[in-house]
Amino acid sequence: MLDQARSIALLLARVALGVIFFVHGWMKFTTMGIAGTTAFFEQAGVPLAGLAAPAVAVLEVAGGIALILGAALPVVGVLLALDMAGAIVFVHLGNGFLADKGGYEFVLALAAGSLAVAFSGGGALAADSLWRRRSRATAAV
Repeated sequence: MLDQARSIALLLARVALGVIFFVHGWMKFTTMGIAGTTAFFEQAGVPLAGLAAPAVAVLEVAGGIALILGAALPVVGVLLALDMAGAIVFVHLGNGFLADKGGYEFVLALAAGSLAVAFSGGGALAADSLWRRRSRATAAV
C-alpha cells in the first residue's frame, strides 16, 4: 500500500513540475519571445544570452514534457536543476529568499523537486520504469 501511494505521489509531483517547466519555457517562446528573453538574460548578466535564451526555452519545454512522460528522468532532472541554479544565481539571489520579493524560494523548490524526481524512478506510468520493465522481461526470455 505504501509503495502504491509513493508511486502515485511521484506521478503527481512529476506532472506538476513538468507542467510548471513547460509553461515557463513556452512563455519564453510566446509571451516574452526569444528576443525578449535574450534581452532579459542580457540585463541579468547571463553569459552568452543569445545562446542561453533559446537553449533554456527548449530545455524547459522539452524537459517539462519529459517530466510529464517520466522519460530520461536522471538527465532531464539534473539539467532542469542546473537551469534553476542559474536562475538563482543570475536573477533571484540578490532578492533574498522569499518569492513574493522575487527571491529564490520558488526556484529552489523547483530545483530540489527536479532532483528528487530525477532519481526516484518517476513513480506510476513513468516511461523510464515501463522501459526498464520491458527490457527486463525481454532479457528474461
